[in-house]
Amino acid sequence: MTPSSPLSAFDLTDKVAVVTGGSRGLGRAMVEAFAAHGADVVIASRKVEACQVFAAEVSAATGRQAIGIAYHAGRWEDADRLASRVYDHFGRCDVLVNNAGVSPTHAGLTAVSQDLFDKVLEVNLRGPFRLSALVGERMAADEGGSIIHVSSIAAVQPTKHELVYGAAKAGVNALSAGLARAYAPKVRSNVIMPGPFLTDMSKAWDMREFEGMAREAIALQRGGEAREIVGAALYLASAASSFTTGAVIKIDGGFAYASG
Repeated sequence: MTPSSPLSAFDLTDKVAVVTGGSRGLGRAMVEAFAAHGADVVIASRKVEACQVFAAEVSAATGRQAIGIAYHAGRWEDADRLASRVYDHFGRCDVLVNNAGVSPTHAGLTAVSQDLFDKVLEVNLRGPFRLSALVGERMAADEGGSIIHVSSIAAVQPTKHELVYGAAKAGVNALSAGLARAYAPKVRSNVIMPGPFLTDMSKAWDMREFEGMAREAIALQRGGEAREIVGAALYLASAASSFTTGAVIKIDGGFAYASG
């Protein structure tokens, strides 16, 4: 790859990337891609053992530094602790991906308890706010960086089964737009808004029912594979997106009509 190659803009050599919910699913695919493109990575999730095992695999495969840190997105103090650990270890953060999320099922809207409602907002919205504020402020004071939020098409096209989750993710879209202004011009903040992906979470789906729905409602007539999130993640993490901020990139196979 020559310096003039368009692909050089996607290089992440010696950058530090933090991915919450990074041990599986879309987060795992992003971690692998960032490390393969030269970044040192922090894998953060509630199951620290899984993070540490995956970190060892990433380091062995890429030669990059990779560490696993316990992190519960619904706990305010965990955001403070994660940010401190990252800066104590690396002295910087160039890319933050708020990917951790939760979407518990419920029997109906009146069956949603206050505890469930609060949990969904805490993990999906409150946690990303606090972590973005802590890291974004330091990015803005240093050399800048990129904050990427993983939202959902439920933010713009919620069903009755995911209404609270969709409301939280709509908040994430708004949060990202505000951060794009708050920490400009050195920090960029953008959203990846995925549709249905065939990750670990999809194992609980009725696949016959899903495939039938996909043929009728999704333009590409299928669910996404985790690797298909990587292009957008690399774009937003790298200098390739140097003039992109406050954007929402919909990756859903043509499922949702609204863009954000």
